[in-house]
Amino acid sequence: MVRPTRARLAGPLRLVAHSLSGRLLLLTLFYVLISEAVISVPTIARYHRELLVTHIESAEIAILPFTEIGGEQFSATLRRQLLMRAGADAVMLKRRDQRELFLVQGMPEMLDRTIDLARPGLWYEIEEAANCLFMGGDRMLRIISATQIPKAETVEVIVGEEPIRAALLVYSERTLLVGLLISIVAAVLVFLSLYFVLVRPMRQITNAMVRFRENPEDPARIVAATSRRDEIGIAERELAAMQRDIYGSLQQKTRLAALGSAVAKIQHDLRNILSSAQLASERLTAIDDPVVKRLTPRLVASLDRAVSLATNTLRYGRADERPPERKAVLLAPVVNEVGEAVRLATTLSFDNQVDPALKVEADAEQLHRILLNLVRNAAEALHNCARGTIVVKARREQGGVKIMICDSGPGVPQAMREKLFQPFATAAKPGGSGLGLSIARDLARLHGGDVTLGETGAAGTTFCIFLPDGTP
Repeated sequence: MVRPTRARLAGPLRLVAHSLSGRLLLLTLFYVLISEAVISVPTIARYHRELLVTHIESAEIAILPFTEIGGEQFSATLRRQLLMRAGADAVMLKRRDQRELFLVQGMPEMLDRTIDLARPGLWYEIEEAANCLFMGGDRMLRIISATQIPKAETVEVIVGEEPIRAALLVYSERTLLVGLLISIVAAVLVFLSLYFVLVRPMRQITNAMVRFRENPEDPARIVAATSRRDEIGIAERELAAMQRDIYGSLQQKTRLAALGSAVAKIQHDLRNILSSAQLASERLTAIDDPVVKRLTPRLVASLDRAVSLATNTLRYGRADERPPERKAVLLAPVVNEVGEAVRLATTLSFDNQVDPALKVEADAEQLHRILLNLVRNAAEALHNCARGTIVVKARREQGGVKIMICDSGPGVPQAMREKLFQPFATAAKPGGSGLGLSIARDLARLHGGDVTLGETGAAGTTFCIFLPDGTP
C-alpha cells in the first residue's frame, strides 16, 4: 500500500522539482516563508518583552500604596492579595539608601533566570523570547526594570515563568498561522502572476520549438508571434523568423535534390543528343560559306562544352564540383567568347574593356561558366531595355584579379539583395532559373575567391569577381 502511494506521488513531485513552474512555486514559497520568519521573530520577541513589562507595571501598582506615608497601616493579608493579583511572588524596591521587599508567602529558594529590561538590543529580546519558548517552563524569573515610583531607582519582580510562556505560545501560534496564511496567499498570487506573464509564454515557445523540430517541413508548425513588446514578444518573433528561414532552406534543398535527381536521369539522353549535334556540326566545315566557316568553330566549341557539362553533371543539382585545374589564362579572349554568345542570343551592346595582356590564374572552363552566368544574369536584367549595355572590366589588385560586369539595367530590388546569391532567389525573372548567381559564386569560391554585388541603382548594377593568384 505504501509503495503504490509513493509511486503515485513520485510523478507530481518530479514535475514540481524539474519543471520551471514547479521550481518557481517552490522558490516563491521559500522566499515568502523566509520573509515571514524575518517579520515574525522580532514580533514575538517584542510581545515577550511586553508581557514582562506588564508584570512590572502590575507589581508597581500593587506595592504603590505601601510606599506612601501611612502604608504601614495596611495589613499583611492585603499586601499578599495585591501581589497575587499582580502575578508576582515577590517584589523588591531599590532606593538609594535602602531596599524594600514585599513577599506573598516567602522568598523562593532558587532563581532560574534573570532578565534585565533596561538592557537594550533586539538580539537580546529575541534571545530571551527563544529561551522562554524552547527552554522555559516551571522556572522562576527575576525581572529587573527601572521604575516610576518616586525616590526609587529600580524594581525587581520575581514571577513564575509558566503563565508567561503559555501566553507567548498562544501568541506565537496565532502569529505564525496568520503569517503562514498570508505567505501562502502571497506566494500563490506571485506564482500565478509570474506563471501567466513568464512561465506560460515560455512553455508555449518551448512547445512550439519541439513541435517544429518533429517536422520542420510543415509550415503549420511555425510559431505564431504575438504583438507583445517585451522580451517574450521579441523571442517569439525571432523564433518565428528563424523557423521561417529554416523552412525556406529545407524547401530550397528539397528543390535542389529534385533538380539533381532530374539532371542525373536526363544527362545520358542529353549527352547522346548533344553528341549527334556535335557530329552534324563538324560537317558544316565542308560548306564553302564565309559566315558558316566563321561561326562553325564557335558552335563546335559550345557543343563540346555542353557535352562535357552533361557528362559530368555540372549543373547545380549536383552537390559536388570537381576541383579547378588552375593555370594562367588570358582573360580578354574568354570575355570575348562569352560576349559573342550574348550577342548571338540578344540585341544588347557588349563592351569588352579588359586589357588583352591581363592574365588570371583559373580553370579556363570554370572561368567561362562564371562569366557566362553573370553576363546572362545581366542580359536578363536588361530584357525590357531597348538599348541595354553590358560592360566587362578587369584590373589586377593585390593578391589577385578583380573582374567587374556592369549593366545599364534598373538595379537589384532592395528586398532581393539579402538572398541574391541563394538558389532560386531570382527565379521569378523572365527566362531565369534562379541558379546563375549561386553557381558563379560557388565556382569562384572553389578558386578561393568570391562573387559580390558591387553597386546597384537606377543607373545600373555591377557584380564583382575576385580570383586570387596561386592555389587556394
